[in-house]
Amino acid sequence: MSEKQLSIMGTRGIPAQHGGFETFAERLALYLTKRGWIVTVYCQGQVGGTQVVEDTWCGVKRIFVPVKRDGAFGTVEFDWKAVQIAAKRETPLVLTLGYNTAVFCTYLRAHGVKNLINMDGLEWRRTKWRWYERTWLYMNERIGCWTGNHLIADHPSIAMHLATRVKNRKITMIPYGADRIEGSGCTVPRELGLGQVRYALVIARPEPENSIVEIVTAFSRRPRGAKLVVLGKYDPVGNAYHREVMDAAGPEVLFPGAIYDQNTVKALRYHALFYLHGHQVGGTNPSLVESLGASSAIIAHDNQFNRWVAGPDARFFANESECDLHISALLADPPTVRAMREASGRRFDSAFRWDSVLAQYEALLERNLVNEKKPNVFPVPPAVESASLGMLFKPAATMKSSTLPATEARPHLASVEVEAIFEETEISGRH
Repeated sequence: MSEKQLSIMGTRGIPAQHGGFETFAERLALYLTKRGWIVTVYCQGQVGGTQVVEDTWCGVKRIFVPVKRDGAFGTVEFDWKAVQIAAKRETPLVLTLGYNTAVFCTYLRAHGVKNLINMDGLEWRRTKWRWYERTWLYMNERIGCWTGNHLIADHPSIAMHLATRVKNRKITMIPYGADRIEGSGCTVPRELGLGQVRYALVIARPEPENSIVEIVTAFSRRPRGAKLVVLGKYDPVGNAYHREVMDAAGPEVLFPGAIYDQNTVKALRYHALFYLHGHQVGGTNPSLVESLGASSAIIAHDNQFNRWVAGPDARFFANESECDLHISALLADPPTVRAMREASGRRFDSAFRWDSVLAQYEALLERNLVNEKKPNVFPVPPAVESASLGMLFKPAATMKSSTLPATEARPHLASVEVEAIFEETEISGRH
C-alpha cells in the first residue's frame, strides 16, 4: 500500500478537551497528517444519536460514533462500535490508547487488523476504583497484552511490568511529551491575586493516591511567607476527601478551583517557586512532564515512576515530614531552586519534547505497516496466576517496592526498544 494509514482509538476525540490521551491523539494526528499519512480518529458522538457522522478537521478524518448513554457505559458502547467499524473498513493499522476495553481488541485481531496498544499506567492498582472495577481493569490489561500486536509503554517501569506478560520484543518504551514553556508572554492573571507573591503549585485530581492531603498538611505545618496554590475542582460538601484536604489547609493555601485556560496554567507553572507532585501510581505523568517543560523545581512523591521522570536533581518525599523539610529548604535557598529549574529544563529536553516523542511513534508505526494484515490467529494466552489477582486488593501505598524493579533515571531511554533495557537488568486518558 503506497499510502500510510492509521486509525486512532481509545479517546473521546479531537480537538483535545478531556486529558492526556486526547492531547496526545491530537498532536500525533496532526504531526502524521503533515507528513503524508492518512489519519482517522474515532470520536465519541452525540448521546442518543443514531447516525455515524464523518468530517475532516485540520486534515484529519474524524468518525463520530453515537452512543445511547453518557458515562462509563457510553464509553464502553463507543469503543465496541468503533472496533466494529474499523474491522469492517479493513483498517490496516490501529493505535489504541489505553486498555480499559481491551477485550474488544480481540475483534480486531480476529479480523486481521494490526493493533498497537499504548498500555497507559497500572490502572488496576489505583485505590480509587472499587474491587469489581479493578478486576475489570486487571483482566483487560492481561487481554490487551495477549491481543495487541505490539505494546507501547510510556515509562521503563511499565515496560518492565509488561515484560512479565509478554516477550520483550513486543514492547517499545516511548514517553509522553509536552511543549516547552518559556517566560515570554507567560503572565499570571491579576484576578488570581498572586501579584508579586511567592507561591508553590499543585495540579492534580483531588484523590488520595495523589497525596493532596499530605502535601497541604506539610505546607500548613508552619508559616511559610509564601502561598500554596492548589488547582482542581473541590466539593467539600459532597466529597469527604475534598473536605479533608480543605480542612488541612492553613491560611497560606489557596484553592482557585479548576482552571481550564491553558495559557493561565502554563503561566502558573512557569512562575511557581516549585511544583509539588504527589502521584503514587502510574507511568509518565503528563502534569509532571509539563512542569519539567516549564523548568519548574520539583518536589515529588518518592516512587520509581516519579524518580525516572523528574530525574536525580528533584527532591522526593515519602511522608508529610519529608515534604515539610523539602518545602522549608527550598523556600530558604533560592540558588538551589535556580539550579533545580535548570536541571528540570535539561531533563525535559533529553526525553520529553513533542518533536522527539512523535518521531519515535512514527518510526514504530512505519515498522508495523510492513505486512499490514496479520493472520487472525491468537497467541497462546499467558497463565493468570492467583497470586497476581491478589494484588488487586492491596492498597497501592502498601505494595512492596519489589513489585516493579526500580529503574534509575536514564535520559536515553526515551527512544530505545525495551529489550535493550533488559540486557542490563521491562510505560492519562479517559479514566
